[in-house]
Amino acid sequence: MPLPCVPAPYGPGTRPVRAPRTSPVRAPRTCPESAEPERRAKLSPTSETAHGGRRLVIVESPAKAKTIKGYLGPGYVVEASVGHIRDLPSGAAEVPEKYTGEVRRLGVDVEHDFQPVYVVNADKKAQVRKLKELLAESDELYLATDEDREGEAIAWHLQEVLKPKVPVHRMVFHEITKDAIQAAVANPRELNQRMVDAQETRRILDRLYGYEVSPVLWKKVMPRLSAGRVQSVATRLVVERERERIAFRSAEYWDLTGTFGTGRTGDASDPSSLVARLASVDGRRVAQGRDFGPDGRLKTANVLHLDEQNARALAAALADTAFAVRSVESKPYRRSPYAPFRTTTLQQEASRKLGFGAKATMQVAQKLYENGFITYMRTDSTILSDTAVTAARAQVTHLYGADYLPEKPRVYAGKVKNAQEAHEAIRPSGDRFRTPAETGLTGDQFKLYELIWKRTVASQMKDATGNSVTVRIGGRSSDGRDAEFSASGKTITFHGFMKAYVEGPTTRTPSSTTASGACRRSPRATR
Repeated sequence: MPLPCVPAPYGPGTRPVRAPRTSPVRAPRTCPESAEPERRAKLSPTSETAHGGRRLVIVESPAKAKTIKGYLGPGYVVEASVGHIRDLPSGAAEVPEKYTGEVRRLGVDVEHDFQPVYVVNADKKAQVRKLKELLAESDELYLATDEDREGEAIAWHLQEVLKPKVPVHRMVFHEITKDAIQAAVANPRELNQRMVDAQETRRILDRLYGYEVSPVLWKKVMPRLSAGRVQSVATRLVVERERERIAFRSAEYWDLTGTFGTGRTGDASDPSSLVARLASVDGRRVAQGRDFGPDGRLKTANVLHLDEQNARALAAALADTAFAVRSVESKPYRRSPYAPFRTTTLQQEASRKLGFGAKATMQVAQKLYENGFITYMRTDSTILSDTAVTAARAQVTHLYGADYLPEKPRVYAGKVKNAQEAHEAIRPSGDRFRTPAETGLTGDQFKLYELIWKRTVASQMKDATGNSVTVRIGGRSSDGRDAEFSASGKTITFHGFMKAYVEGPTTRTPSSTTASGACRRSPRATR
């Protein structure tokens, strides 16, 4: 008589708080044919389940679940965990009765290897019940949370709480497109234990620091502020900077700027005037802000410190001076494109160009990611996949011409220490980038997608080249002092990547600076 078909438990726990974290991918148990009708009775009557069983896929957000479901078909049930389902307790009342002392206050047993105490969040208990019910009717489980430390930890917590008795697979992807999702299902991996440990370590540090520092912030700053491993360090930086501010002594200095005529009628490419700043008087460089220390004194005595009275006197003495160009120095100028976005650079540029705060940027980016427009937006990497490089280079050729495409693809090495290099940079999703006009997006989503698209395409374009020009204009004042003004600018001869993207608040290319012959114009004093 054959034995009953009962799959072996997956990853049984041996400790009271958390089980050993193993994630082998096990093959489904083979059952006698006689058991099949009873086993299939609970499954949906679809052709997919009839041949391959039913698979439960757990993602983090409902929006993502809806999109992915459309790519996987009826053989799959896609459900959201709605973020973390388990965490450290938020108060002593949530800690199991067997724990006493500091463990009840911190949720971490500092006396026993900093063992954390995890509890299912009160607002997630209903969702956990639903996931258990769905799992009971499934033949396989796919943990499809995000491919970062938090996502890996969520997958581990799901595994620990649900205690699946069916094969478990870790499904990862960095963009939500049909090809990417189907490839992720076909190529699962094991749970990354190191990433889980890294997230847990950070969480424990958050708790140990936060529970000690937060009350200080409540008293000194405002109530209900939290201070974890990041905020504690940031608070220290703020304190140090404030002490520097208190100790700082201001200093006043003046200089002169002059507007000089070039002797030409002037147009957009050849202006009729240029603005230059006073550089030196009788060979002594005029002091600027960088020449003063935090005590308000000059760092060196070799510079000329102009106060308001002397600056106005010099301006008056130069009123009738005949100025002439003394030198024009030109050097080759070359600028390479910026690397594709990672999280921090996206937030910085969205602030400069679009006026978005960091939180608003990430909220918009989250929507773009969940709806399949961009790759995962929490990444430290500037790497582009071969598919993305090919797509970017194709758009460069199509939109700007072959002259703007470098001979070889550009490769951006990761410069961030401890970067999670499993991720790509933030880029448009798919093997063909949709132009902003093709997306159908509107409002903030359109603006942020356009920013990401431009930066990605520009990263695979040629350098911008031209000349960097410095003009020195001099003359002698009525009281005999020699004054020399300086102006600098750039002349762009080939825009390269700047055709698509320029970093900063505007997209204006640098204007050219030209001067020759005699110039005459009264300078004015500025502070």
